[in-house]
Amino acid sequence: MTSKQPVRTAPVPPSPAAGEGPPRAHDAGVSRVGGHPVLDFANTVAWRLDPARAVARVRGAEAWTRWGVAVGLLTVEGAEASSGAADSAPAETSADAPAETAPTETAHAETSATALQDLRAVLWPVLDALVEGEEPPAAAWEALRRDLVRAREDADLLPGFPLRWRPRADGLDGLRHTLALRAEDLLGGDELARVRRCEGPGCGWFFLDRSRGGTRRWCSSGDCGNRDRARRHYARTRQRG
Repeated sequence: MTSKQPVRTAPVPPSPAAGEGPPRAHDAGVSRVGGHPVLDFANTVAWRLDPARAVARVRGAEAWTRWGVAVGLLTVEGAEASSGAADSAPAETSADAPAETAPTETAHAETSATALQDLRAVLWPVLDALVEGEEPPAAAWEALRRDLVRAREDADLLPGFPLRWRPRADGLDGLRHTLALRAEDLLGGDELARVRRCEGPGCGWFFLDRSRGGTRRWCSSGDCGNRDRARRHYARTRQRG
């Protein structure tokens, strides 16, 4: 998980098919088990560490817009902007020249959605290194630095304390910059030591451990926790048999 090869856009796993068993945290379109929007963002792929089961729970511009509203990082107005912002104005044409069609609003929105997935792919190895107590991969760290610089360049520093940046962009571009700035807050803040990764085999979800003794092991007691209890029960049954 800490390879120092250049960071590339992670392939997006397939969407879940209907009726794939009982509803659990991994089966929900929006999971809030992370306790922080950046961790919930990283958790938008279920079974991340198991290629055979990995499933993207949020796919495409419309789904990312709904996700941003659900986690409280996009307003309704911002959601509307994500579907109404064009990449550029139509090019001027003459009677003698063929018309050149500017990128459509849909194409711009999908490009913004892909940029969100790129940010998520950068955060995964950084968070993995954190929970494993290792140095972040150089390529991912540099990519995160660039994302933070771009986010700050496109943000206003609000007057007052505590210091707070507000992205100028609307829609999915603003959502990406907000997530980058929130990642900076998380990775440099007081709750850094509380970041954990679920111990469930193949899970890969992150969460803030706010338990009294700092002993939380699972993304969800009702999901990976139940799976672990079932495995241990089965092992005990086989031993007795």
